[in-house]
Amino acid sequence: MEKLIMILQLLAGLSLLVIVHEFGHFIAARAFGMRVEKFYLFFDAYGKKLFSFKKGDTEYGVGWLPLGGYVKISGMIDESMDKDQLAEEPKSWEFRSKPAWQRLIVMLGGIILNVVLGYIIFTGKIGYFGEDKIFTKHVNENGGIYVPEFAKESGFETGDQIVHIKGQEVPYFNDIMFKHLLFSEDNTATVIRDGVERDIQLSNNFLSMATNGTKQPIIQARSRFLVDTVSPDMPASKAGLQRGDKIFRVNGETFTYFDEFTVKMKENKAKKVTLAVERGTDTLELEMTVTDEGTIGFMSKPIGLEGADTTLHYGFSAALIQGYAASKEALVQQSIGLKSLIVGKLNFMKSVSSPIGIAKIYGGEFSWRRFWNITGLLSFVLAIMNLLPIPALDGGHVIFLLIEMVRGKPFSDKVMMRAQVVGFVIIMGIMLLAVFSDLFFK
Repeated sequence: MEKLIMILQLLAGLSLLVIVHEFGHFIAARAFGMRVEKFYLFFDAYGKKLFSFKKGDTEYGVGWLPLGGYVKISGMIDESMDKDQLAEEPKSWEFRSKPAWQRLIVMLGGIILNVVLGYIIFTGKIGYFGEDKIFTKHVNENGGIYVPEFAKESGFETGDQIVHIKGQEVPYFNDIMFKHLLFSEDNTATVIRDGVERDIQLSNNFLSMATNGTKQPIIQARSRFLVDTVSPDMPASKAGLQRGDKIFRVNGETFTYFDEFTVKMKENKAKKVTLAVERGTDTLELEMTVTDEGTIGFMSKPIGLEGADTTLHYGFSAALIQGYAASKEALVQQSIGLKSLIVGKLNFMKSVSSPIGIAKIYGGEFSWRRFWNITGLLSFVLAIMNLLPIPALDGGHVIFLLIEMVRGKPFSDKVMMRAQVVGFVIIMGIMLLAVFSDLFFK
């Protein structure tokens, strides 16, 4: 059932993004009097399609190959590679007969509408659901932060209480990474460490750490904990651990936070341990053998952060402003991420996702809030990716049109055909690598 939910969310999200993107090309082409022969969601490869209908000069339909979609504009060299049409004399309604500036707007139409869609989704999401925030001061009062092993190079240490980031107070813990550190290369912080306030130099490689495949946040709020769900047929269950128990000692060593407990479990892989447990007014000692993975089989319930979180709600005009800010931030972050990928600062195999990886991001449980958050972000990602100067992508067409406007004449059909083929090969190569990455590297 989880896989079905993943697939349905993927199809719903990508279908919306593709339809809006292609509608951007469609509406711009029609505005300049160009004839649009086809408007398809998914590809009707080899002439096969799920259904179609014709209205006016345009055939609307859904293809069988769910790898995107397209509009076929008369007289344009595109995925169809329609050589017969190009062999005829140009018609007034064809793409190739229009001025370069009009063709440029047509090619940018899809990108523009994806940005607009992303803004609408973010604004609607913020206006309807609000924004969940965690107060930094409550995290500090509860024991500070926890830094996983993979993020030790960050410059933070477990137990740090964050006072300032780059000289600024950050009221909300959620904002520390995404708004201040993840996409910045000049990172400093003021923290309280071992009771002493000090300035520290942070890593400039937070983005790489965030995409290392662990799916863990680089910094987390420390928390005390109670036992929540106990897995059957696991060491904890067999030893009698129950929901609501409070574990406070392992092999005679007392601890406070959940991260300390997990470290002790890792240190005792495949070994017998004795846990001291508070259950109501009683104190019990339970013996069990830790698994080879360093677990005993229960889900924890964080305690101590009650009241640390809040939901900010906005009126219509405030939601428009917050939606704009969130959209701008997403575009900047995705642009920096793409630049980091191109220059080699990010690992390609861990950073790029195919539809398989995107389905996993949507997850096996449905939530409108999560669905719209991911779909809105993907709308910005699609806009930026389509700007890449790769032939067959919108950005490739834009580059050729800009050069044409400078040199005063278009490229030959032969050159454009070859460029289209090269672009298609590059895109398919990237897609295959992304699929391979999602199957074997994540």
